[in-house]
Amino acid sequence: MKKEVSVKKIGAVVLGTVLYVCSVNWFITPLGLYSGGVVGLSQLLRTLFFSGWEYDAAGIINFFLNVPLFILAFRSLNRRILVGTAASLLIQAVCFTLIPIPSVPLLNDMLASIIVGAIMGGIGCGIVLTNGASAGGLDLLGVYLAQKKSNFSVGRLSLLFNGVLYAFCAIRFDLSTALYSAIYSVVYSFTIDKYHYQNIEVQMMIFTRHPEIKNDILHTYVRGVTCWKAIGAYTGKDTEVLVTVVDKSQVQRIKNDIMEMDPAAFIIVSEGLNVYGGYQKRLN
Repeated sequence: MKKEVSVKKIGAVVLGTVLYVCSVNWFITPLGLYSGGVVGLSQLLRTLFFSGWEYDAAGIINFFLNVPLFILAFRSLNRRILVGTAASLLIQAVCFTLIPIPSVPLLNDMLASIIVGAIMGGIGCGIVLTNGASAGGLDLLGVYLAQKKSNFSVGRLSLLFNGVLYAFCAIRFDLSTALYSAIYSVVYSFTIDKYHYQNIEVQMMIFTRHPEIKNDILHTYVRGVTCWKAIGAYTGKDTEVLVTVVDKSQVQRIKNDIMEMDPAAFIIVSEGLNVYGGYQKRLN
C-alpha cells in the first residue's frame, strides 16, 4: 500500500524528535553521560574537541555525521522516509543547541534519571520510526538493514555500536561513566523495539465463514494467507481457518475490516514470533 507524507505524520515526527532531544539534554547530559549511536559519538567528539563552545555543539556534529547516512538512505529507501528523516535531523540540530541543559540533574537519583531518560528517548524515537521516518544515525542504518535481513532489529545494531563507544569511554574517562551510559543504551534500545510496531511480527488466526476476508488481507494489505476448511465442533458447520503474519501496526486495521465483514469471526493474535522465509518487513 502506498502511503503519502501527511501533516499528521510530520507532526508526530516533530513530537518524537523533540521528546528524544529533551530526554538527552534533561536527563543524560547533566549526569556527564553519553547517549548511544551517532548522537553519543557526537557528544563524545563535543567533549574532546568542542567543550569550550558557548552552545552545545553535539547537535551540529550529529547533523554532519548523518550526511553520509542520509546519502545511503537516499539511494536505498523510500522517498517518504527521507522527508521525515530530513525534518528530524534539522529539528535535532536546532533543539540540541537551543534546549537548555540543567546545571544540576533534574532527579537526585542517578539510576532513576537514566531510566526515565531512556524510556522517554526510546518512546520518542519509536514514534518517529512508527510514523515512517527515522531519527537518523543508527536508526536510519537499522531501518535499511532490517529490510535486507528478516531477523534484524534496530535495537540490536544500537547495542553493537554502543559496545564499542562505551568501551572507549571506559578507557578515556572512567568505568562508571561507561557503565551508566550502557544502562541507558540498553533500556533505550529495548524501548525502541517494543514501541516500533512495524518491527514486531504478529500472527493472526481467523475463523470465519466469509471468504472475502482472505481477499481483503491479500489485496488491501498485500500479505500472504494460508487457509483450510474446518468444522465447528459445537455447531457442526463448515468454517474457514485463515493464518497470516503481519506487522503489529496493521493488526487493528485488519481486525476492524474483519469485524465489518463478519461480526461473528473469531480471531487469535499471537506475538513473540521468529519469522523466516519470504516475510517482507515494510518499515518505510
